[in-house]
Amino acid sequence: MGIRKHNKAEAEKQARKSQYVARLNDCPTSPRKMRLIADLIRGERVEKALGVLKYSPKAASTTMYKLLLSAMSNWQVKNEGSRIEDAQLFVKEVSVDGGRMLKRLQTAPQGRAYRLRKRSNHITLVLGDNMENNEEK
Repeated sequence: MGIRKHNKAEAEKQARKSQYVARLNDCPTSPRKMRLIADLIRGERVEKALGVLKYSPKAASTTMYKLLLSAMSNWQVKNEGSRIEDAQLFVKEVSVDGGRMLKRLQTAPQGRAYRLRKRSNHITLVLGDNMENNEEK
């Protein structure tokens, strides 16, 4: 490994120390519905994001709420002895990607069959701990 690659790897390692990630694969909700929820909390402070998700009427918000709690617990594992209220955590990025699709058949008139595509998604939620890097709204 060259010197440049080594320095780049060290810089990425240092950057990952201030990020706290939670992932959920094959969530049985369509990606389009989950992206609506992800747009609500992207860039928000963790306390506000929890409130938005808790009182949102959409069914996908409960899944995102649990994922946000998981990311917060990942923060607590890396920062033992620190209070989460003092950390100034915010949702740095949320990405929703399409997962595998279950293909099913539904009966149709005159002996035909329609194809149902049951979609799923993969969610990646990243928390950051300093608001200076976040653009103010």
